Amino acid sequence: MAKFNDFNLVFSTNPDFVPHNDAEEEIPTLSPGQQKLYVSLDKKQRKGKKVTLVEGFVGREDDLKELGKMLKSKCGVGGSVKDNQVIIQGDFKEKIFQILLHEGYKVKTK
Repeated sequence: MAKFNDFNLVFSTNPDFVPHNDAEEEIPTLSPGQQKLYVSLDKKQRKGKKVTLVEGFVGREDDLKELGKMLKSKCGVGGSVKDNQVIIQGDFKEKIFQILLHEGYKVKTK
């Protein structure tokens, strides 16, 4: 059983309290063949600038960040990973679609 200090917990008045570790609750990352990703173009709330969104990834956040890093480097642009989606600066919908297909992902466009 984990120590209370592992969770920055000082004291609990609940006698039935059992600390839990969020790391144990992570969803395992599906293989690329099992993933269903959606690629779309967005410019809402972005001052008219276009971004390409990749959504639908199931798995660990570290693996999603790794996917985002790979897409940013292959497109030669910046981007980020937020709210379980990859955001790539610019209109790269077709290029990202082809990259993800080549990597073995099931991809659809919105």
